[in-house]
Amino acid sequence: MPVPLYQAKAEFFRMLGHPVRIRVLELLQDGPMPVRELLANIEVERSNLSQQLAVLRRSGIVTSAREADTVVYSLAGPDVAELLGAARRILTELIAGQQGLLDELRAALPVDALTRGR
Repeated sequence: MPVPLYQAKAEFFRMLGHPVRIRVLELLQDGPMPVRELLANIEVERSNLSQQLAVLRRSGIVTSAREADTVVYSLAGPDVAELLGAARRILTELIAGQQGLLDELRAALPVDALTRGR
């Protein structure tokens, strides 16, 4: 029995649900990158990075190629970068909305309540 689309989407987003995986994808937006550069930019243990790269590779979202004695990773396609851009736009809107609410709350506080917190 085929997996329903909503379930496949949920599994896809769960696969993305790790900070190291997101950071790898962000770095690969600029182009292919060897493991040593990923490691230098992410600052995690080599084994942790290796595990996260394996998850991304198994999912098909990144590809790897061996160049001499180096493994180079790249995004499987441009859609991944578009997804990360959409996530950035959504987060920007959410945070801007929260900032607006915070400004309203601060404006509604009496002046003496603002000075008591100092």
